Amino acid sequence: MNVLLWTVLGFLSGAIPYSVLVGRIAGKRDIRQYGDHNPGAANVLRAAGVGWGFLALLLDALKGAIPVGIAWFLVELHGWQIVPVALAPIAGHAFSPFLKWQGGKAVAVTFGIWTGLTVGAAPTILGLLMGVFFATTSVSGWAVLFALLAFGGFLSLAYLPELPEFLLIWLGNLLLLAWKHRSELREPPRLRHWFRRKQ
Repeated sequence: MNVLLWTVLGFLSGAIPYSVLVGRIAGKRDIRQYGDHNPGAANVLRAAGVGWGFLALLLDALKGAIPVGIAWFLVELHGWQIVPVALAPIAGHAFSPFLKWQGGKAVAVTFGIWTGLTVGAAPTILGLLMGVFFATTSVSGWAVLFALLAFGGFLSLAYLPELPEFLLIWLGNLLLLAWKHRSELREPPRLRHWFRRKQ
């Protein structure tokens, strides 16, 4: 019963379109009219500036961190039980019923769920990997995918065999983000121009 309850709560938490709401509060009609038309923090940044963009990013991360952190540390849902709970906020953000099932790309909420599971360790490594691949790869979808693949290696070294459920969560996370970035993944991966010049 606890698993179902926290999975539903996690999905509903993830489904709240904070970036769209923050964009409206900031005085913009709809952030989906900007940039890549994604209802995420990056378009709040484009539309309303750094402060509003950071607020949207924080809220999108927290909607994953809070339900997952409570389920993991307080309710003590471990083993297979935490897998659907951890993936639920990502799915809720990616397929939000409040946006006619058209959600965001779920990068910020990915940081949130790993914060809920490991506090600072996993999101720090994931952030470093994202930074490296975004700095060197010009297609953002490939940067996200490469970072998550490398992140899987970190999880295997740091948390296996004690926490095999983390590998299942990572796999679901990878598949969801690959689907949400599928249009970008149709392009071949490319190095950034400045990086190619240095080679």
